[in-house]
Amino acid sequence: MRTDLITREGYNALKQELDYLWRTERPDVTKKVAWAASLGDRSENADYQYNKKRLREIDRRVRFLRKRLEILKVVDYSPQQDGKVFFGAWVEVENEAGDTRRFRIVGPDEIYGRKDYISIDAPMARALLKKEVDDEVVVATPEGRKIWFVTTIDYNAGNEL
Repeated sequence: MRTDLITREGYNALKQELDYLWRTERPDVTKKVAWAASLGDRSENADYQYNKKRLREIDRRVRFLRKRLEILKVVDYSPQQDGKVFFGAWVEVENEAGDTRRFRIVGPDEIYGRKDYISIDAPMARALLKKEVDDEVVVATPEGRKIWFVTTIDYNAGNEL
């Protein structure tokens, strides 16, 4: 199951990607396809074949983004969230061996390219919801149950604890 939640920053990033693809990259690639087509034999024209393929990729991504942006629900920070883990929180956890992890709980559309973001659908995120500092969290993993302790919770937009 994929949750349809997203942070304001994530929503704006997807909108920027859509805008860039539609207003900048697609027109450029379309010009290249038209130029390559005007050269004649398309079957052996690498420029034509590559750019035509790229145009299909852009159109596929544009369709996906338009549909996705319609159903996503933006979740903004609320002062009532302070002190507990909810969507959008920066959380630091520590296990009994002293290993620490720090990440932000975000929507599944935001995790790509970021090692410090985890999806709200992840077992760790689900286990952390509504927990407070110093709470014990039991997370079911393929290796078995792991115990973590919440050390910090922050909703600071500056990403610094």
